[in-house]
Amino acid sequence: MGRIVYLDNNATTEMAQEVISIMADNASLYGNASSMHNMGRASKSGIDWARGEVAALINSDPGEIYFVSGASEANNTVFNVFRDRIDDGDKRNRILLSTIEHPASIETAKYLAAKGYRIDFVPVDHVGEVKLDKLEELMGEDVALVSIMTGNNESGVIQPVREAAEIAHRYGAYFHTDATQAIGKIRVDVKEIGADYLSMSAHKFYGPKGVGVLFARKGVPLSPFVHGGHQEKGYRAGTYNNQSIIGMGKAAELARINLSSEHDKLWRLREKLRKGIEERIPNVVVNGSNDEAKCLPGTLNVSFPCAEGESILLYLDLEGIEVSTGSACASGSLEPSYVLLAAGLDVELAHGSIRFSLGRYNSDEDVEYTLEKLPPIIERIREMSTRRQ
Repeated sequence: MGRIVYLDNNATTEMAQEVISIMADNASLYGNASSMHNMGRASKSGIDWARGEVAALINSDPGEIYFVSGASEANNTVFNVFRDRIDDGDKRNRILLSTIEHPASIETAKYLAAKGYRIDFVPVDHVGEVKLDKLEELMGEDVALVSIMTGNNESGVIQPVREAAEIAHRYGAYFHTDATQAIGKIRVDVKEIGADYLSMSAHKFYGPKGVGVLFARKGVPLSPFVHGGHQEKGYRAGTYNNQSIIGMGKAAELARINLSSEHDKLWRLREKLRKGIEERIPNVVVNGSNDEAKCLPGTLNVSFPCAEGESILLYLDLEGIEVSTGSACASGSLEPSYVLLAAGLDVELAHGSIRFSLGRYNSDEDVEYTLEKLPPIIERIREMSTRRQ
């Protein structure tokens, strides 16, 4: 195998060596953390340590951290909490979310709407930022929940979640944020945001797959996610996945310690890639924001007119450069990105978009190699497109 340049870190990340090591060191920690014997207590101690590390990462209390299989489960859980309340006759029977949420939220909301639940979508502006004035217009005493992601997985646009939470709370609604893409890249503080619920996945910040967290502020409504045993205060039954939870704890510790330096490195590489593309390839459109305060540092979404995104991806893959045409959770669909369409991008540009998402293990050499290989690929595809016309 030749050179591989992995630029799809928003889809998933490589596990940190420190995470692999701590999971290997705890491979023999097979005791059930619910058992009272020595091995059970040792397992519980490891899980408690991980819970504390995740809590420290988002400035919460460890008692507000619930381990789940990932952010998709966490998002579904929050929506189902309010489904239960609506079913029980709560007068607050409407849910609001943005048009650019992750499919784990969008598809759950669509499912609930098809069942007759009242769902409204908050639009975004041309950059892809939620329109707070429209959120305010949609609010009312009947709103139970507002869900706005912290940073978008496709465009990288950081959302005004603190202001959105303030609006939700002013009307007596609860506020949830899917912070999956933001964790480890920008500071995420649940107290500063005013979040009642927050979702995250370990595999987005160099931890293992299959484990994540739902943060639920003390006193907020909760329903059992999985019925059975007493684990997670009786809300999510099932024997703990000791090694993966401990791995997530180490990933959280590393994310907290390295947050500032990692942010600065990713933004520098992102800007080097953006400027290189704009200098070497004519007629490109950068989607989202180029304001460091409003964009996740490793995300660059670019449209190449007269070049179809899937073709670009396949040609880059032949050169060992791995990118995405959008959300990995929506791959397999030939439809253009709903996130870019929601921001007003036309269908052709949305079809010609590529998401470059840089991560901890990318280097200047990776960017330079990409800038070497990408321009002739775009030129070749555009020439073929012109000939077909």
